[in-house]
Amino acid sequence: MCLGIPMRVVEINGSLATVESGGVRREVSIQLVEGVQVGDYVIVHAGFAISVLDEDLAQETLAIIEEMASLASGA
Repeated sequence: MCLGIPMRVVEINGSLATVESGGVRREVSIQLVEGVQVGDYVIVHAGFAISVLDEDLAQETLAIIEEMASLASGA
């Protein structure tokens, strides 16, 4: 199963962006999406931003992922 994670763009340098989620920062390619700006949320999979999504949907998705992780750990 593949999983794309919503991450917020904090910096753009050419075709690469620094993205962040939960305090984790990664550098990803933004070549597959157009019009990405700092502050946007993107779905990240295998080192690539594959789509842009609105902040409300990103936050909802991150909350679900956090809930699933909590359930999996038995917390």
